[in-house]
Amino acid sequence: MRLVSSIIGVALDCKDADLLANFYARLLGLEKTISSGIWAGIHTPQCIILAFQTVEEYVPPVWPWKEGEQQQMVHLDFKVDDLPKAVEHAIACGATVADTQYYDTSTVMIDPAGHPFCLSTAE
Repeated sequence: MRLVSSIIGVALDCKDADLLANFYARLLGLEKTISSGIWAGIHTPQCIILAFQTVEEYVPPVWPWKEGEQQQMVHLDFKVDDLPKAVEHAIACGATVADTQYYDTSTVMIDPAGHPFCLSTAE
């Protein structure tokens, strides 16, 4: 018997919840559905909430990981059909391409709060 049936959401800490929610809403072509100043979020078509929490003392993670530096706590991966076009779109939304890349089938991007995420054509 499973006691936990599904993932309903993922929350990311950041300096400005609304700013980061706006970025991911634009990136994913969705609408921001939660906005309270401290919390903001979007609902995906798969019914997963991407939530963002304002944290005054937020420190952006370093990519790739470096000893003694703030480590990433979460890494989102997004499936795309056309990697170059998806990267171009992410940049237009406010992301940057990470300096370090590992695979030809994905591109590591950095969101406006410093969180790494991947755009990937891999299955």
